Amino acid sequence: MAIAGFGEIAEKLRRSTVLIHSESRGSGSGVIWSGDGVIVTNAHVARGPSTRVQLWDGREFDAVVTGRDPRCDLAALQIQAASLPAAIAADSSQLRPGELAIAIGNPMGFVGALTTGVIHAIGPLRGLGPQDWVQASVRLAPGNSGGPLADARGYVVGINTMVTRRLALAIPSNTVRDFLTVGSADAWLGVTVQAVRVPTHNGGHNDHTFGLVLLEVEPGVRRRWRR
Repeated sequence: MAIAGFGEIAEKLRRSTVLIHSESRGSGSGVIWSGDGVIVTNAHVARGPSTRVQLWDGREFDAVVTGRDPRCDLAALQIQAASLPAAIAADSSQLRPGELAIAIGNPMGFVGALTTGVIHAIGPLRGLGPQDWVQASVRLAPGNSGGPLADARGYVVGINTMVTRRLALAIPSNTVRDFLTVGSADAWLGVTVQAVRVPTHNGGHNDHTFGLVLLEVEPGVRRRWRR
């Protein structure tokens, strides 16, 4: 299906996507959320108090982590730059299954890689708690984390986070808005987990449930960031 102006839409998204260098986690992606240097990414991408951000034009900046919530896997960064090409956020509550999805990121060192698919669902996923996810059939790889998931207009509907059940999961843009505006919940576990399929013993061919594998424990946790 041809989309009018798709090349321009993709280029604008690329310019709003950054490459994030982290000494402890390698590289990931982020989204320019406002033109005055606010960048949103995953908490598991921005692990330390500061990190390095590379823009689409090759400029690099030291970034300060101004907000971080591992519970919803979001982090806010600030760089000293102005008039940046900020992404436009959509109202993720208006998303519907079957809509086009566009993901931009920096997987495996390929800067500005684009992949497309469709929205499958919006809402909680069994085994991952009550949090809403934008679930899409786009192909993600290490380095895509923190990058934008957008609709056919190029408006950001989520922040790509992980892959499970062969679907990409993104944090809805409305959750990002709430995180930046009012902060997050009071408690969190301080761990990184991955959803896995676990066989059951009921005898059925397709009997299974979903669980979480503990991948990492946040070192030296005393208190979470709070606005």
